[in-house]
Amino acid sequence: MEIYTINCYYESMLKWNKVCLIFIITAYLSALVYPINIFAQVSASSSGDSAAQQSQLQQQLLDIESQIEQYQQQLNQATAQKNTLSNKLKALKKQQAVLNLQIQATNLQVNDLADQLAQTQAQIDQNNAKSQNLKIKMAGIIRLISQNDDHPFLYTAVTNEHLSDLFTAYQDYAGVSQGLASLVDQIKQANGQLSQDEDQLSQQRDAAQNLLSIQSLQQTQLTDSVSQQNTLLQQTKGKESDYQIVINDSQRQALAIRTRLYQLLGVSSQITFGDAYKIAQWAQGATGIEPAFLLAILTQESNLGQNVGTCNRPGDPPNKSYKTVMNPSRDIPPFLQITQSLGMNPDITPVSCPQRDRNGNQLGWGGAMGPAQFIPSTWMGYTDRVAQLTGNSPANPWDIRDAFAAAAVKLTANGADGTQQGDWNAAMRYFSGGTNVRYRFYGDSVMATTAKYQSDIAALNKWQILAINGRIKAK
Repeated sequence: MEIYTINCYYESMLKWNKVCLIFIITAYLSALVYPINIFAQVSASSSGDSAAQQSQLQQQLLDIESQIEQYQQQLNQATAQKNTLSNKLKALKKQQAVLNLQIQATNLQVNDLADQLAQTQAQIDQNNAKSQNLKIKMAGIIRLISQNDDHPFLYTAVTNEHLSDLFTAYQDYAGVSQGLASLVDQIKQANGQLSQDEDQLSQQRDAAQNLLSIQSLQQTQLTDSVSQQNTLLQQTKGKESDYQIVINDSQRQALAIRTRLYQLLGVSSQITFGDAYKIAQWAQGATGIEPAFLLAILTQESNLGQNVGTCNRPGDPPNKSYKTVMNPSRDIPPFLQITQSLGMNPDITPVSCPQRDRNGNQLGWGGAMGPAQFIPSTWMGYTDRVAQLTGNSPANPWDIRDAFAAAAVKLTANGADGTQQGDWNAAMRYFSGGTNVRYRFYGDSVMATTAKYQSDIAALNKWQILAINGRIKAK
């Protein structure tokens, strides 16, 4: 009698365990479906808001671009007019109007990217939470299956008196397996979406970093334009006759070009434009790069690095150390290798800082070195070629000659060929690795600076010819 009672109790408990197991699995799967539906609704709502915001942004950018085009046409006309003081001032004011609009357009794109970064990060956080939730639920089912395995299916088949009971038990076990498989699939999908979101976040950070660099260039050019206007007014006091004296004094102009400091801080010494031009001429002989184009690239890059680096300098706080601003796996090991080979202290060797968003969060990585602003991992691919060209072994990214050589080699590899389009493409690739027109201000700015340097070089050469002729006549 006791044995019969125990068997009945055991069979009832076994069936109860299976009922509980199926109930819990069903509850788990229902809980999984519900958040997914809610997430889909929220995503759809967010997507609608995002589409409306994106449409509004595009319209704003189109309006600004239309205004820029109008001002640019006026600027071209003013520049082509007779070189008088009033025309020069008019051209500077038009240039400032264009730059202000370009800064406004860049600000819109930066703010839009900041919103996209926040949305992507929120999606990553949601998918992380979802993935962890799925794993917890799967662990719970596995524990239940493990507990149920103490009473294997074969035992259930033997102890059940009716075939229908056996079929029900089989369905129960099949349901457990299907539920577990469903959880595994959902975890795979969540992890796949998480990986896509993280890739998207990385691309958005790179884009934001590039746009912030563009914004810095635009601000610098606007400041330079205003300064040029103020200097011109101080020199001429608004008198046309004084302005004509200034522009006709070729000897004084050439002397100013020769003695102008080429702002490359962090190299062994500051050099004059004339000295920089000589090194650029040497680089042209070695690689074929036009000197004015090379000087324009280096000028722009050194300014982007705030003259070769405002991080990792002596006295900088820990948050500006190379250990913080550099990509830890990609750039810190080669940076240590480079500084060690050159006998430099890695803790006080200046490198560029990373860009930061409007909330102060770091975007991407800094760590670019020297006048040419190569990151350590990229520099390692150029050291042998640079050493062959300059004779310096190991090559030194902070050495002005090595920096010129490395930039010239990279620009050649990027397609620089002396044509307007070829050099523009090469400049864009130097900056961002591609020719995305979103960053076209960089390439346009390089080409404008190239034209300016070509004018300076022509004036310098003219003065040298006049000086030689003067000495010949004196004899």
